[in-house]
Amino acid sequence: QVQLVESGGGLVQPGGSLRLSCAASGSIFSINAMGWYRQAPGKERELVARIISGGTTNYADSVKGRFTITRDNAKNTVYLQMNSLKPEDTAVYYCNVRGRRTYFVGESDFWGQGTQVTVSS
Repeated sequence: QVQLVESGGGLVQPGGSLRLSCAASGSIFSINAMGWYRQAPGKERELVARIISGGTTNYADSVKGRFTITRDNAKNTVYLQMNSLKPEDTAVYYCNVRGRRTYFVGESDFWGQGTQVTVSS
């Protein structure tokens, strides 16, 4: 079993900041990519930011310049620093890890349970 434990969501005013964390644990042999997706009510889940093992990052256009994703490989933890938050950033944020449980199997996607981020005055 692979467990992803998320933390850091909450209510913040427009222009404020939040930091999300996601720690992966359990039976995981290697991790390729770690990232964050979000889903707002009535909308599809979308990629927010992703960081792969070599350090390359990808961001949704809507968060470029405001959000920063980082990764601590030693702790199997990924962080999302969110600055200058806007009401349209309101969503449930899901941690995603792409990795392998053992040497002998291919990659799989693992998901956290989600953490609510609400940006409102």
